[in-house]
Amino acid sequence: MKLKKSPKADLEKKKTLFLQTGFIISLALALLAFEWKSYEKLDIDIPDRTPFNVPEEKIPVPEDKKLPPPPEPPKTTTEIVIVDNDVDVEDKVDIDVNMDFDEALPKWTPSLPDEVAVEGNEPFIAVEENPQFPGGNTARVRYLANNIKYPKTARELGIQGTVYLSFIVEKDGSVTNVEILRGIGYGCDEEALRVVRDMPKWKPGKQREKPVRVQFSMPVRFVLQ
Repeated sequence: MKLKKSPKADLEKKKTLFLQTGFIISLALALLAFEWKSYEKLDIDIPDRTPFNVPEEKIPVPEDKKLPPPPEPPKTTTEIVIVDNDVDVEDKVDIDVNMDFDEALPKWTPSLPDEVAVEGNEPFIAVEENPQFPGGNTARVRYLANNIKYPKTARELGIQGTVYLSFIVEKDGSVTNVEILRGIGYGCDEEALRVVRDMPKWKPGKQREKPVRVQFSMPVRFVLQ
């Protein structure tokens, strides 16, 4: 008679389950081994708190030595010269008691210490009468707006800004020594130089009613419409 194996006793179907259970148990044991902490018992020897006296250290205090007083300043004497009452004073002040207050006062002109400074060739920075563009400031702005050609590179890149220039207005009103103080590049600096150099003659500045060379600064704005 041939023996038949019962399906309930067949462990081949449960082989996978047993394998997974074994892996889980092994992993749990490994984690437990790593996480297990052991503490060593330490014996701490606490000494007895017995009071003891500390000798007080005496710090020597330096004596306050007084400095000698400063020497007295030398005595100064003032010489008084006594003159006779009959001596006439040369500087006389004329006071007009009957002055008419409605009368126009003469124009006051500041005196310069050196006349050569006016006749010199060095440009002035501040003068009594500033140089002026023909037609005034409005005409100067109109001249710049009508003559400036926006550089192609700056227009394509959307470059905007202000170019600051410095130049000298000569005694005859001509513009010389044009320089860039601060530029924005992309052809705008060169265009500002060209327009300022081509300016018509200015009304020259004056110092003591004489035309002089004056250094002038001016901004030129580049704005895309």
